[in-house]
Amino acid sequence: MSQKLETRTVHAGTAPDPVSKARITPISQTASFVFDDMDHASRLFNLEEFGNIYSRIGNPTNAVLEAKVADLEGGVMGLGVGSGHAAQLVVFHTLMEPGCEIVAANKLYGGSLNQLSEAFRKMSWTTRFVDADDPANVAAAITDKTRAVFIESLANPGGVVLDIAAIAKVAHDAGLPLIVDNTMATPALCRPIEHGADIVVHSTTKFLNGHGNSIGGVIVDSGNTDWVRTGKYPTLTEPNPSYHGMVFAEALGELGFIVACRALGLRDLGPALAPMNAFLTLTGMETLALRMERHCDNALALAKWLKSHPKVSWVSYAGMADDPYHGLCQTYLGGKGGGVFTFGLKGGYDAGAKLVSSVELFSFLANIGDTRSLIIHPASSTHRQLDDEARAAAGAGPDVVRVSVGIEHIDDIIADLAQALDKV
Repeated sequence: MSQKLETRTVHAGTAPDPVSKARITPISQTASFVFDDMDHASRLFNLEEFGNIYSRIGNPTNAVLEAKVADLEGGVMGLGVGSGHAAQLVVFHTLMEPGCEIVAANKLYGGSLNQLSEAFRKMSWTTRFVDADDPANVAAAITDKTRAVFIESLANPGGVVLDIAAIAKVAHDAGLPLIVDNTMATPALCRPIEHGADIVVHSTTKFLNGHGNSIGGVIVDSGNTDWVRTGKYPTLTEPNPSYHGMVFAEALGELGFIVACRALGLRDLGPALAPMNAFLTLTGMETLALRMERHCDNALALAKWLKSHPKVSWVSYAGMADDPYHGLCQTYLGGKGGGVFTFGLKGGYDAGAKLVSSVELFSFLANIGDTRSLIIHPASSTHRQLDDEARAAAGAGPDVVRVSVGIEHIDDIIADLAQALDKV
């Protein structure tokens, strides 16, 4: 029986524990697992059988989270890792070789911009950033060295919605996978695989967990990519010496990519997800659909109020009918703009700094997706490492304030920003 998303957020991937009969997924707080015998151990280490070896590589609690997110995103399999940044690292570690390139949208979370531009440079990977509002810019940036296209479904902090299907076509025409960070939208609003994405990544720290109590990341593979056709991905299509010459794409079919991420990325890089954090995220995800509905309703009401405030020069929220991204928001997000948006203050940088220091209900911190309302001034914090031009391109100019609107009563949310704006 096909179930609705609201039901699957509660039940997908979960079942009573077969040993203890516990209804809630237990926390498997262990470093390693006992083998039945020598043959069992050999099959596990040869990837001839899936099972638990060591919690750096896999854990029963993590496996339930992986299955739940994969189900919600419509993928063949998921992989839990230590953070959203770890998810991106493991994906690119599997796809890239020294000297290869990534084409990425220039409107991304500041930490992702830094990872793609600075950290990956040490691995001899180069990123070409483009204004992906026009898919033709993505096409123009692709070269023979390009190995992936990377975007966010709903950009952080600017709330930009990209044309996922059009960008997927550009990537596929060039024989490349489209990787989509779906953290801001979550599968409650957007399922990028349905629009042509090949790989989806999440920072589970944000809306999936929803309570600001744990760090984590998830990779979901669509299973739709023909890795062999282009010959650009030797990790997947050439014999792997650490697994007795196994060719992942041939031996494992549609699971080849995600198993390679686990067997090579988690095994060798080590960004493991703590089972306690997987448990907390599983608990939070049971209310994902309910929370996202409230986040979106509150964000829309707050955006409309801010737009009429005399100290506010602009509001960028795709959920508003007059927003330039509202059409794409209807196509990809069901008309809902998510729980995060930005606005500009007429007083610029100093006004933004004053506002975030004057809130009482809002928390001034570097996170999004919490049940609590959060606020930050990106130019002085999350995007501080970028120069003025790069900050402006990312939607984090000097006047920009980002809010992650919580599930409190909207009257209290508005009242807090009203008193803080009075002090600007």
